[in-house]
Amino acid sequence: MAGNKTFGTWYQMSKDVATRMAPDFMEMSMKAISSFFTSSKKSYATEATFETKPFRLHRLEMGPSNTVTVTRDDALALYEQMHTIRRMETAAGNMYKEKIIRGFCHLYSGQEACAVGIKAALRPQDSVITAYRAHGWTYVMGVPQLGVLSELTGRQSGCARGKGGSMHMYGKNFYGGNGIVGAQVPLGVGIALASKYSGSDGVCIALYGDGAANQGQVYEVYNMAKLWDVPCIFVCENNGYGMGTSVERASASTAYYTRGDYVPGIWVDGMDVLAVREAARYSVDYCTSGKGPILLEMATYRYSGHSMSDPGTSYRTREEIQEVRQTRDPVTSFKEKIIAAELATAEEMKNLENKIRAAVDENVKKAKSDKEIGLEELVTDIYADSKEEYIRGITPWDRLEHKTLGMAVNV
Repeated sequence: MAGNKTFGTWYQMSKDVATRMAPDFMEMSMKAISSFFTSSKKSYATEATFETKPFRLHRLEMGPSNTVTVTRDDALALYEQMHTIRRMETAAGNMYKEKIIRGFCHLYSGQEACAVGIKAALRPQDSVITAYRAHGWTYVMGVPQLGVLSELTGRQSGCARGKGGSMHMYGKNFYGGNGIVGAQVPLGVGIALASKYSGSDGVCIALYGDGAANQGQVYEVYNMAKLWDVPCIFVCENNGYGMGTSVERASASTAYYTRGDYVPGIWVDGMDVLAVREAARYSVDYCTSGKGPILLEMATYRYSGHSMSDPGTSYRTREEIQEVRQTRDPVTSFKEKIIAAELATAEEMKNLENKIRAAVDENVKKAKSDKEIGLEELVTDIYADSKEEYIRGITPWDRLEHKTLGMAVNV
């Protein structure tokens, strides 16, 4: 009996102590659980700030800020677009070597930051027109991967039903890649003039390479755009070589951002997507404030030759290309910034890259296996509003009926 009494007393005392300690015990337990989960999964930054290379200015007292801020979501979106373009261009190069892509094929590898950075600053009412190195631009302007890749292979799921090919792709507010050197620049000024005339508040990005920078028509429209204060942003994508000729051998002045004379200009590190985005934002604000045109020189680089038929190593060394890849690559350097700023983990970036690779590989399969259009469709959609019932064929008496299958864009 005494033993049972002693046990009962001890049991009651223990119960009382446990009851008094319960709130503290629960709090300690929750802290331990919380500590376990937070220590096993690190909290990452939602925003980061970076310094760009200094912008060089022509006829401007103030330029874009060298300090740029990017959110985690925006950084991942920018990286996803750049990496997708790189994967698509790698796939295009392989299909060209397999002779699945015929004709001309000008790859954008190395210049991804220019298209992605500029597009990030554009609004729905803004337009773009560029030269024939247009695959990446077509994609960022809204044409799906399959629409680009199938156009390259000449298949019916291409954005122009396979009839345009590498140099003739179009989309909403995207007036395409243009095959004639420099000819897109006057067209871009016309698009910008139409925006001003209609009061849409839109600007037009008119892109050209350093090889086209010495074209007389470019200087003519510099003058017209400034004379009328047209909201046109001229962008010279200076990748160092016009076909096989270096800028130093082709131009007496290689400061392309100064060559608009009375048109203000900015030199931009075209390998830094955030610097490009900042300069583009500044330029859109400049144009829409009524000040007229502005000229951006994007200092960039192309890894492939001028086109796939150009090996690209007869006028430059492999060591030069490798040095740029290792020190200035727009895709890998931005990835390193994202990880270093703790906007994402290396594992997250790898998973994103795997997702992109799988999507591109799947669309490549479709672009290879899709059908070509029939002969009856070759004379469709030549005109947005055809005034003639028939189209001349190979000979004057070979008359083909014009048909409209799809609505024209940008009309």
